Amino acid sequence: MNSNFKIFLKGIVDVSPLMIPVVPFGLIFGVLAIDIGFTPLETMGMSLIVFGGASQIVLLQLFSGGASSLVIISSVGAVNSRHLLYGAVVSEHLSDLKLIWKIIISYFLIDQAFAISNEYLKKNKDRNRYFHLFGGGATCWVIWQSTTLLGIVLGASIPEKLGLSFAVPLTFLALLVNDFRKFINVIVIIISGTVATLGYNYVPFKAYVIVAALAGLLTAMILTKTIKTK
Repeated sequence: MNSNFKIFLKGIVDVSPLMIPVVPFGLIFGVLAIDIGFTPLETMGMSLIVFGGASQIVLLQLFSGGASSLVIISSVGAVNSRHLLYGAVVSEHLSDLKLIWKIIISYFLIDQAFAISNEYLKKNKDRNRYFHLFGGGATCWVIWQSTTLLGIVLGASIPEKLGLSFAVPLTFLALLVNDFRKFINVIVIIISGTVATLGYNYVPFKAYVIVAALAGLLTAMILTKTIKTK
């Protein structure tokens, strides 16, 4: 078996356990997008182009709340800004790649793929070790696109009067469950949630998400520095 293919398969195997929670979120996104008013083509196009679960859910939340295009684009960009860090971290392992491969890898560099491949890239010095990241990212892509498509099919069959907009905040609450285990995270969540709630009716241009995110980031920085100095 070709060594590149072996590394690619290892990426698939390593990332597979992380795909379990991705499935319901992909379904939820597809269903909600149709329920809110996106066409199947627009919904599928979003998953193909953006390819970011959290940012796509944020987009739906803001769109359904009547936010402006500028606020939506800014918020999605802020949520996806973590990928700048991912790219910076793995760049040292991909410096020998041709530009086309760097572009391909960057597209597949999502949370789950980074989580499983970062350690692999550090521990293995194989010239073609980037196939591990490619395998993990490609697996995430297939799962996300297929569950989005299934969600679109399911969403089209759900009566319009049923309404599923409540599922967006519930989805984010599910994402936050693990964060409640740390005191700092709880404080940041409370501050961000409070700012977002108070700002919903008062912050212009529906930019309460950006303001809440900045408030949470500032709180995290202050608490982290305070704890380190003790």
